[in-house]
Amino acid sequence: MPAVELTPPEAARWAARAGLALPAERHAAVAAVADHIHRVVAVLRELDFADVPPAAAYRAGEEQHDAAV
Repeated sequence: MPAVELTPPEAARWAARAGLALPAERHAAVAAVADHIHRVVAVLRELDFADVPPAAAYRAGEEQHDAAV
């Protein structure tokens, strides 16, 4: 699914919808940061974590350190 970049007016509209006051000079910067975050999350969604146990299965201090350095 190709991502469509967020435009500065759309960033302003979404900010207003969320109840955030966004000055006009910040619209482009916010749109650019939102696009960057969207691209990073898209890459993370492509990763396969099928063999990784959930975080709740990890117990700090119980790991075995058996590798040679």
